[in-house]
Amino acid sequence: MKESRSEFVDVRSVRLHVRRWGSPDAPMLFMLHGWMDIGASFQFVVDALAGDWQVLAPDARGFGLSDWPVAQKGGGHYYFPDYLGDLDVLLDHYAPGAQVNLVGHSMGANVSLLYAGVRPQRVRRVVDLEGFGLAAARASQSPGRIAQWLDDLRAPPALRSYANLDEVADRLIRTNPRLARDRARYLAQHWSRKEADERFHLLADPAHKLRGPTLYRLDEVSAVWARVEAPVLHVEAKDSPALAVFAGKMPVAEFKTRFDVFSDWREEIVDEAGHMIHHDQPERIAALIELFCA
Repeated sequence: MKESRSEFVDVRSVRLHVRRWGSPDAPMLFMLHGWMDIGASFQFVVDALAGDWQVLAPDARGFGLSDWPVAQKGGGHYYFPDYLGDLDVLLDHYAPGAQVNLVGHSMGANVSLLYAGVRPQRVRRVVDLEGFGLAAARASQSPGRIAQWLDDLRAPPALRSYANLDEVADRLIRTNPRLARDRARYLAQHWSRKEADERFHLLADPAHKLRGPTLYRLDEVSAVWARVEAPVLHVEAKDSPALAVFAGKMPVAEFKTRFDVFSDWREEIVDEAGHMIHHDQPERIAALIELFCA
């Protein structure tokens, strides 16, 4: 495996961990992980990169080795635009004034696409790995959503712990049966930490599991996407299970018309992969990234 180093950057009152591979003078790739994931998740893609790249993969606030917004366990509050605010500061820190290549998976892809629309002058390329956005919400859903959020606040969520790293690896494989045991074991070491109770706890604030009180406003998201100037490469697993969930009863072709607002949208479909496409086919993903961002 290519060696990485850990760096910490103070960003808007939280300390973010950034995993960094490659030479400091090599072209940059910023890689943003998905929900309940970590920057180390891109290790297999980094290993498969043939060229000389500098890869920076932050742990989003409340994940991995990055701080939680508050000190109390389970007391964090997460507002999606905060991820854009954190990225803005990180880019100013690592690439002041330069255009950047963004690679995002799932939640990280949504952050990348929104940022590219809000700061179009900062983004050179976007590689969107299994990022779809959510189903459009209706205003009539708002009262129920807020009520559900209030109910959830009364019983904050918790994350289970594990007896050893093999149990953590088993958990990862249950979620993604394609994941090889050696890769699962590697991820388990970065996805969890042994605490004082001698059990392994996931490096994630349980508050991430709280459903927020606001709805997903597709019309507002589309208005941001329409301002993206950078070419976008959308990489999707064939028969993507995530796409099926997000589309729900809507035909997939109709659901994907939301992408028509992008001025330069390209798509690649990858076989033998699921939602964790960068774990299942890292060599293919690395090749697509290099070809697109070269």
